Amino acid sequence: MAKEYETVIGLEVHVELATDTKIFCGCSTAFGGKANSHTCPVCTGMPGSLPVLNRKVLEHAAAVGLATHCEITRYCKFDRKNYFYPDNPQNYQISQLYLPLCRNGYVEIEEDREGQTPEENGPCREGGPVKRVGIHEIHMEEDAGKLIHDEWEDCSLVDYNRSGVPLIEIVSEPDMRSAREVIACLEKLRMIIQYLGASDCKLQEGSMRADVNLSVREAGTETLGTRTEMKNLNSFRSISRAIENERERQIALLEEGRPVVQETRRWDEAKECSYPMRSKEDAKDYRYFPDPDLMPVTVSDSFLEEIRARQPEFQTEKIKRYKREFDIPEYDIKIITEHKHMADLFEAAVALGSQPKKVSNWLMGETLRLLKEKELDPGDIRFSPENLSRLIAMTEAGTINFTVAKEVFELMFEENMDPEKYVEEQGLKMVNDGDALREAVKETIKANPQSVQDYRNGKEKALGFLVGQTMKAMKGKANPVSVGELLRELL
Repeated sequence: MAKEYETVIGLEVHVELATDTKIFCGCSTAFGGKANSHTCPVCTGMPGSLPVLNRKVLEHAAAVGLATHCEITRYCKFDRKNYFYPDNPQNYQISQLYLPLCRNGYVEIEEDREGQTPEENGPCREGGPVKRVGIHEIHMEEDAGKLIHDEWEDCSLVDYNRSGVPLIEIVSEPDMRSAREVIACLEKLRMIIQYLGASDCKLQEGSMRADVNLSVREAGTETLGTRTEMKNLNSFRSISRAIENERERQIALLEEGRPVVQETRRWDEAKECSYPMRSKEDAKDYRYFPDPDLMPVTVSDSFLEEIRARQPEFQTEKIKRYKREFDIPEYDIKIITEHKHMADLFEAAVALGSQPKKVSNWLMGETLRLLKEKELDPGDIRFSPENLSRLIAMTEAGTINFTVAKEVFELMFEENMDPEKYVEEQGLKMVNDGDALREAVKETIKANPQSVQDYRNGKEKALGFLVGQTMKAMKGKANPVSVGELLRELL
């Protein structure tokens, strides 16, 4: 009888915080600067330089901790994690091991009860039982620099612009059992952090990075198997594939009677497989000790109250309020509130006088379509609520028809231009001259005798062709409903 196996998964999620300056110095965190231009003696590890904690980093970290139901450590310290690598100029990383800022929290996700294989590399289905994924800790730390390998010159270069950029590391408990649950957990964390404004959490740009710790064990046993850690996972698709691949690899080893080696593995998306990088280190291998250059952090009641007072209205509360205030489908509500920028855009457009359902239709239809086509995130939406509201008003007033409105919206999506001004300049307003429209319909009938005959013989599709020909003659500036009615009248 074949053995059944259970997958046990935990996460280490690194999130780059949205601060203007680095964690221990005043250098800029802006992305894309000239190599080594955002550096100083502190973030390049010069002897005698002294770090000072950026208060904004503490505020963001505490806010994420409170939003994920963590206990906040009132007296915490920074520690040195010692290792030697060219992108690490100090030869140690400042992190928190012994007294992390946040501990013992959780997030709630939908439990996956349909097995281990993610059929569509997606999250759990809605309506299932709620499951808590424990958060072991959230700690503050600094990022390392970036190595650039030049194959042409056969050398490696280092850019320290990223060195000292502030991070939080969210360490989960090994509570997840499938790729769906992992992705559901990451989506929940991303949504919470984006709502807080603590980070944009873009996996593809590296501001959110997830390492997956995975082991397998015989179903029904409590003892954890030997775990591996997988790195280089920069999309939900990569995470899903890497989890399934590693699960199958470990089961195959156990079935052959061979041990699973505790190690760090790198996922190769092109080859859809992982390969070992190094043996998995334990804390003792890093020789942690308290950083002597940084003062301990004491978190006061007043500081926590200040952070609590700033907490936004999260998705759960927004969903309840939207159901009370706006007459739009529950599915629309869920999608719109999944990203704070989308929800803010919706609410601002409604506040400007647009009907909630009309705003929802544009966001759920054309906006999501263009985001998917251009592989963008809702946070990348550039058009303003004012311009969306103007476009809706022109469409509802009959100034432009829906076909023209869609074309204008695509340009607005790219450039956020004023739709009213654009329609005026391009002469796109609908023709409301009844005589001109009647004349255009007559010309269409005259030019298409076969389609006219087909319609009179009962072929309803012929009318659609005649409407299209009239719209073409009117350069899209007519109301297709009015054109259809006039054609029926004249035929």
